[in-house]
Amino acid sequence: MYWLLVTVLLAIAFFVIIPPLWKNKEIEQADSDQRNIKIARERAKELKQQLESDVLTQIQFDEQYSELELTLGDDLDIEKSGQDTTIQGRWVIPVIVIFLPLFSVLTYLVLGEPNALAKAQIQQTQITQQAKNSQVDVGAMVAGLAERLKQDPGNAQGWLMLGRSYKHLKQYQNAANALEKAYALLGDQPEVMLQYADALAMANDGRLSGKAADLIFKALEKSPNDVTGLWLAGMAKAEMSEFDQALQYWTKLEKLLPPESDSYREIQGLIALVQAKVTGTESPVVEKAAVSKVNIDVQVSVAEAIKSKLAAQDTVFIYAKALTGPPMPLAIVRKQVSDLPLSVTLDDAMAMMPTMKLSSFQQVKVVARISKSGSAMQQKGDFIGSVEIKELAGKVSVVIVINEEV
Repeated sequence: MYWLLVTVLLAIAFFVIIPPLWKNKEIEQADSDQRNIKIARERAKELKQQLESDVLTQIQFDEQYSELELTLGDDLDIEKSGQDTTIQGRWVIPVIVIFLPLFSVLTYLVLGEPNALAKAQIQQTQITQQAKNSQVDVGAMVAGLAERLKQDPGNAQGWLMLGRSYKHLKQYQNAANALEKAYALLGDQPEVMLQYADALAMANDGRLSGKAADLIFKALEKSPNDVTGLWLAGMAKAEMSEFDQALQYWTKLEKLLPPESDSYREIQGLIALVQAKVTGTESPVVEKAAVSKVNIDVQVSVAEAIKSKLAAQDTVFIYAKALTGPPMPLAIVRKQVSDLPLSVTLDDAMAMMPTMKLSSFQQVKVVARISKSGSAMQQKGDFIGSVEIKELAGKVSVVIVINEEV
């Protein structure tokens, strides 16, 4: 394609340049011989007048007159010799047609990079392959760590690392199991307890009740100003509808967070919602949410490439969660593969907790996931598609194609 384009451009250039060079072009005569004769006559007349006025002697007159004749003769000889002169430009044509393209191509081959486009495609393919390999490598390293810990079950730091790795891979139940072993070995360390509690909540579809809540409050007893602990404690109390205590935890957290940060703005929104719930009055934040009537229209379909791997009764979860903040869904709908393609609307009425609504967040991620096991927890073998909304306001429509296997 590149060389075809070069050939076309050269052909256009030759079409413009060569035809004028192919023709003989005679030099246009400017009639300078007549002009020279006229000037010589006027000069001769002036010389005669000067001779008659005794300005010039006869000898001076003869010399200047002879000089004038010689000069005129030389000028007329030059004009005559140039009358038949023509510009013959055809010799330039071979230079342009042969030498110029050849020189340009050779220069490009030496100084340029003819395979730049091919190399760019190869590099892009390599980058994509490396990205896939890196994901495989991470999974392989985690699997290798799990195997080593079977041989060394007393390695507390190893179990802690494994739990964090499983959380990174979104294998929350495996993360909870690994962190349970780390907790058993390391004891009541606030960081370990909070990570364990978070993994338990993620594995339980974001719910903090039960053992997760016990770990959170126990960790806060040892580290009262722990930011993660205060956040999770407030979420746990709000989930229990104990809004006064949730407000206490989040008010304390607000003072510890840097102003103007995303977390600071989110906690302020949560505090406003809880205050409205406690006092029974509508706060400005609640009023704004009520006016905005936030909802997300989601159109979900599945890619043709994976349809053969699905069964009609497989579960489809469609939900929205905050990009930054609590991990639990803000709104969720459950369907089956047999319903696809489908359209659903996510709104505040689907909130799992009264203080955790779509209207409380401006940036959310909408996910559609097919689970063959029916588990709310994402697992290997699930199929997923997602889209991020950077500014959620009013009514928003998104299209999700489920095309990736976990």
